Amino acid sequence: MTPYDDFLAAFPDYATTLALDDLRAAQFARLDRQDQVYLDYTGGGLYAASQVQEHAAMLAEQVLGNPHSVNPSSTETTRRVEQARAAVLDYFGGTKDYTAIFTLNASGALKLVGEAYPFAPGGRLLLTADNHNSVNGIREFAQSRGARVDYAPLTRPELRIDQPTLHALLAQADAGQSNLFAFPAQSNFSGVKHPLDLVETARAQGWHVLLDGAAFVPTSRLDLRTVSPDFVVMSFYKMFGYPTGVGCLLVRNETLATLRRPWFGGGTVNFATVQGRMHVLSEGEAGFEDGTLNYLSIPAVETGLRHLQRVGIETIQTRVQCLTGWLIAQLLALKHGNGRPMVRLYGPASQDMRGGTLTLNFYDPNGHLVDYRRIEELAAQARISLRTGCFCNPGAGEAAEDLDEGDMRAAIEQAGREINLQRFLHVMQARGGKTAGAIRVSTGLASNFADVERFMRFAEGFRDQTALTVGTVSFDIESCRVVRDGG
Repeated sequence: MTPYDDFLAAFPDYATTLALDDLRAAQFARLDRQDQVYLDYTGGGLYAASQVQEHAAMLAEQVLGNPHSVNPSSTETTRRVEQARAAVLDYFGGTKDYTAIFTLNASGALKLVGEAYPFAPGGRLLLTADNHNSVNGIREFAQSRGARVDYAPLTRPELRIDQPTLHALLAQADAGQSNLFAFPAQSNFSGVKHPLDLVETARAQGWHVLLDGAAFVPTSRLDLRTVSPDFVVMSFYKMFGYPTGVGCLLVRNETLATLRRPWFGGGTVNFATVQGRMHVLSEGEAGFEDGTLNYLSIPAVETGLRHLQRVGIETIQTRVQCLTGWLIAQLLALKHGNGRPMVRLYGPASQDMRGGTLTLNFYDPNGHLVDYRRIEELAAQARISLRTGCFCNPGAGEAAEDLDEGDMRAAIEQAGREINLQRFLHVMQARGGKTAGAIRVSTGLASNFADVERFMRFAEGFRDQTALTVGTVSFDIESCRVVRDGG
């Protein structure tokens, strides 16, 4: 039997997704044509050729102008923007109860929430340690207005939310104040899918809930008729690759009325006066869409959503689960000649409540960490796109490596305002060989078995390589293996 036959025997559900192979051949042929293995779907999705072609044809045929007018070109632009907005609400099941606000990306959506949420003394912001930095940044708005900020920790080694501590923190809220709880539906660090029933649990105890859906919605269904957070943020390029520069904030209509913007700008006001020094903010999404929208790109969002609907998000999820399950088993089975494990996997070692993101580090036969930056260099030689670093999620990374407050303070004291990731890593090496960086591989819509098998052949090349000798090897593309330089 071939490795593929063994894979199908272990993951028979993969056979239900074979239509994706035809899709890849037709719409993502550039991957195989360039001999590229793309394993960075958590960083950004890949677009189908037809998405770009359809959008280009529309641009070539239409006359589209700035939508803030009623002339013919503006009217057509407005129609297409509103059509895309309606498509977003329909896709997520939020047509009746939610407002869709277009932003530059998920980070822009999060900033809108942070600056407009009515934080005040007596109120709270509760974050999980597993959050993207754009969510962590909301604490600056909360603290500046006197609200209390708390973090719910993660359990080790699976990096799931510490539920008893979280529930204790949720119970401390004064329901008469403004309280915001923010967590990711899926971790961009570990791939953990956090329980969505936390939304209703928190809302029942007097919290507004912000759900970061950026890493979740590319491969999983989010239906706002069954899960009803107050805010959801996403970036469309993570879902279907194109367009970039367009994200969205979905807000429950009843919660939108509680937000207070600290400024106004072009396109957000019904009236503004210099002499009278007052303004009237526009109602609904118009009051939050600053300046001129990316009106030429927004129509491509509807095209991307239609593409996902044709493919089927459940089909994508099944394929990702199968490939991820196989990768987990293969990576954990990697051993050096002396029996020591080659890989440390962060997060769940099973498919239970996890997505297609795997974060890991390589270790040599002596148990020494192999520099992840060198792994990325060699992966590039192998034409494998993966990602390394801390992935803008310091809390999950700190929990994964058991870094504590003492480690943080030591690094800050030594480096001060000059601190960055490289300086931090240097300090951690001196404190017992700890690290704060890792390697992340992630699968998505266009991934296939050949992609993950090639990554595994690449990973196997580090067997019995020491942390020092890895610096003297290269990847031979012909034989698909790591070889010593000069031999």
